[in-house]
Amino acid sequence: MFLEPTTFRTVVASTPLVSIDLLVRNQQGEVLLGQRLNRPARGFWFVPGGRIYKQETLDSAFRRITETELGQAYTRDQASLLGVYEHFYEDSVFGDYPSHPDTHYVTIGYEFSLPAGCALAPDNQHGSFRWWSIEEMVQSAEVHQNTKAYLL
Repeated sequence: MFLEPTTFRTVVASTPLVSIDLLVRNQQGEVLLGQRLNRPARGFWFVPGGRIYKQETLDSAFRRITETELGQAYTRDQASLLGVYEHFYEDSVFGDYPSHPDTHYVTIGYEFSLPAGCALAPDNQHGSFRWWSIEEMVQSAEVHQNTKAYLL
């Protein structure tokens, strides 16, 4: 369910958004990150994920988000729950604070291993995908702190 921009702006300004983030590993234990094209966190490397829509179950959201972000639908029973996280940003899809609302997400993090041979293509949220070692992620200033939190 997509909201008309004025309504969505009111939602972003007034409430937290609820989302699912995916810590996706390959057979070598590396983590898949995409370079964000959109606000918030534009320009940073971030795990795939997306908002949960009203009246959408967690299972349906997980399938939709994995299909949209990874090119193939997966189910929640293929993943392990990492936990619930809070992400705060000083900007939003609408622009920088204080001229525009800031963003608050309550994020449910899941981890799973991508089967060998899966082809990935960036979506409209990411300019490119890349596999990162844990060491690279921790050391890089280009990896967003909210992504690094999944490693702790």
